[in-house]
Amino acid sequence: MQDVVIKQPKPPVEKSNSQSGKNMAPHIKNFVMVSSGKGGVGKTTTTVNLAIALASQGKKVGLLDADIYGPNVPRMMGVVDAHPEIVGQKVKPIVAYGVEMMSMGSLMENGQSLIWRGAMVMKAIEQLLRDILWSDLDVLFIDMPPGTGDAQLTLAQSVPVTAGICVTTPQQVALDDTERSLDMFQKLHIPIAGIMENMSGFICPETNKEYDIFGKGTTKPLAEKFETIVIGEIPIEPAIREGGDAGKPVSFFYPESETAKRYQASARKLWECIEKVNADGGVSNESIQPTMGINGAPSACSSAKK
Repeated sequence: MQDVVIKQPKPPVEKSNSQSGKNMAPHIKNFVMVSSGKGGVGKTTTTVNLAIALASQGKKVGLLDADIYGPNVPRMMGVVDAHPEIVGQKVKPIVAYGVEMMSMGSLMENGQSLIWRGAMVMKAIEQLLRDILWSDLDVLFIDMPPGTGDAQLTLAQSVPVTAGICVTTPQQVALDDTERSLDMFQKLHIPIAGIMENMSGFICPETNKEYDIFGKGTTKPLAEKFETIVIGEIPIEPAIREGGDAGKPVSFFYPESETAKRYQASARKLWECIEKVNADGGVSNESIQPTMGINGAPSACSSAKK
């Protein structure tokens, strides 16, 4: 009996329909994509506190909640009942804790579900970039949905992303998906600012002693593999959860806490990375623009190249 040999078919030849990169918000100086391989690792909490920390360091900061299906930024920023002002055909961002913010959660009723296909999510992200009256920001943080799908590709093709941060927890099951997110950054030519190890130890509120409940330091080998750094190790601290639920971020309301100090240190490392990327010539998304298929129709495949 002969062995069956399965040959992978060759993909059709694709030609780019773009001669240059794309930037839907050219007045914004830098874009930071905050991503995670899976949900529940504290990505949005990280994004909110990093944005507030960087704003407190004198930078003009915005925060775009691109997690369309789970827009939690308004609650964490204490503006869950705030409605943005409409100016003509544009929308003014909501300002809280020195940060400009916009989210689908601020544009629809509380509890309303969005049962959208990928194409609608992609259009929504483009509108949040184009139709929001963002200031001339130093940095726009973009809180992405978990995973490596349509939203990430659309965002990377819409604006040149200066740096990416991947949020994880110390467990191996989270690190497996984190590796996929880091691989996505590389394929989309996004400089990796670092990995945020969230839930890295537990600080007892009564004794201030730290315990490694879920492990700690397990992210370092993965960071070394992708030639980046562990940009921060954020512990479990009751004030983080309480502040997130109450709209009182720990980096603003408890600046002397150990957690807030670590967010501040991470924000400084992030800014150092941004300055280095720009000093080295900046970034371009030209090579990942949408491609045309063999019959001139838009290709359904990602054009991300290794």
